[in-house]
Order: sequence, then structure tokens, then C-alpha cells
Amino acid sequence: MELRQLRYFVTVVEEANFTRAAARLHLAQPGLSAQIRQLERELGQPLLERGARSVTLTPVGAAVLPHARAALAAVEQVTQTVDEFTGLLRGQVRLGFVSGIAGEDFDLAAVLAEFHSDHPQVGISLSEHTSEEMLEALRHGDLDIALVGLTGADIDATLGVDIVLDTAVVAAVPAADEPARTRIPLAELAGRRLICLPRGTGLRGVLERACAAAGLTPEIAFEAANPGVLLQLAAHGLGTAVVPELSAAEAAEFGVRTMEITDPRLRGQLALVWRRDRPGNPATKVLLGQLRIALGR
Repeated sequence: MELRQLRYFVTVVEEANFTRAAARLHLAQPGLSAQIRQLERELGQPLLERGARSVTLTPVGAAVLPHARAALAAVEQVTQTVDEFTGLLRGQVRLGFVSGIAGEDFDLAAVLAEFHSDHPQVGISLSEHTSEEMLEALRHGDLDIALVGLTGADIDATLGVDIVLDTAVVAAVPAADEPARTRIPLAELAGRRLICLPRGTGLRGVLERACAAAGLTPEIAFEAANPGVLLQLAAHGLGTAVVPELSAAEAAEFGVRTMEITDPRLRGQLALVWRRDRPGNPATKVLLGQLRIALGR
């Protein structure tokens, strides 16, 4: 029995599917299946029930699973203990963030540059996804840390959350459009052609949850992943953009003016999120600490 076989077994269980597990492990599916069959032969018992569309645990598999997870955790802890004892940070940290955040609201590059200067043997992989995708990746162990937009829905208790930005959500229209107004009720907003972030993002979730609670169905005419693009579309009269609050100078730069959304007022939150129920590797812990300090407001 090899540790990699236990890792493969646990991953298949978590994904409930050989194809998804193979993709997550960056393996060919036939090779993954062969490794699991070899493990079952060594143990003398089937661990998995292989269905047409999903994989489930046999009674023996269910009994073996917690021990497999404990063995993997123990090996990881041995490596971490040695690294901490020697003061050496190495390995890989996987960081996800929402589109449009890097280089605008937060200087992520500066934090990462400082971390890399102090710990050059640590690799950092960066990825941009929607907030929903990143929260799912955190739960499955495919990301270590993420900057996500919150929708207002309950957060999984296994995740640690630091709110780093809390801002009003506003409606943006062309600067010269219609009589100057400072407010717009949600019911009126929902009746307009809207320009919004894609489904799965925090801001889109805030809008959809508020509309659902009020019995409204918003018409999303245009979607874009970057708030700046939303503002450009609004400035050209293609609809009303739903965006985080802007300063007067920012609105003027994009050629829009904004209205406060009322009845109810909407707020968007950006959060730093990580797994708190699993001990991360030392590099993840250090980078998380630096991000919490740098993004604290």
C-alpha cells in the first residue's frame, strides 16, 4: 500500500466520480482506476461501489476512509514539523481572487513580491474565478486562500472569513442621462435593462437575493467580469450598471453618475477566505498572515 493510493482513494470519494477525481489529480482516468483496483486487491476488499454516474463507498470503504485521511494528515504534519523546525518555507500556495481586484483596490502584487523575496522556494499559483467557484474550490481543497465577493448567504463553517471591504452597491447611468436623481428604488431598478457582473459573483448574488426577496426578476442585458467594463457600457447608454460605490472623481472619469439603490439598500462585501478546519502548510499560513495584515482596513 502506498500513500499516493490513499490520496487517490480519498479524492475519488470526495468527487464521487473517477473522471472528476482524475482531472483534479492531473492523472489519466484508466491509471487512477488501476491504482484504486490495486489498493482493493492488497486490502482484499472492495472499497468503492462503481455506478454508471457516481461512485459510493462500500461498508469497508466507509470504515477505511477516516484512517486514510488520518494517514495523509499525519504525513503532511511530519513535513510541516521539519520545515518549521528548520525555518524553511517551501511548497506551493494556491491563491484565487475575483476579476478586477488586483492592482485596483488592493496591491496584491506588492504583498506577493514581499513574500517571494522572503521565501523564494515557495511557488504561488494565481487564478481568477467567480466567487462561487472559488468557495467550492476551497471546500474541495483545490485552493488555499481566496479573495471573494460575498452574496449575503451563509458561509460554510469550515471556512475562515475576514471582511476586507464593505461598500454600498449603486446604479450607474450616463452622466447626462435623465433628470439628476440621487436614489432609485430596487423595484424600479429591476425593471430596467441592467449591466452586471456574471452569475456566481458576489455582487450579482447580492442583487439576485434582494430581488428574489422582493418578488422581482431583474433583466440582465449585459454581463462583464470587470466593474470598469460595466461602467463603460453604462456610459454608452446600453443600460444601468450595478456596481460598487464610486467616488465623484471615479464616476466622472468613466462618464457616469450614480444613484443610491434603496428599498432595500444593497451592500457588497469582499472577503479573504481560507480553510480553518484543515491545517495548511507553513507557507500558506505565512502568506495568509501577510494578506490579513495588508488587507486589514
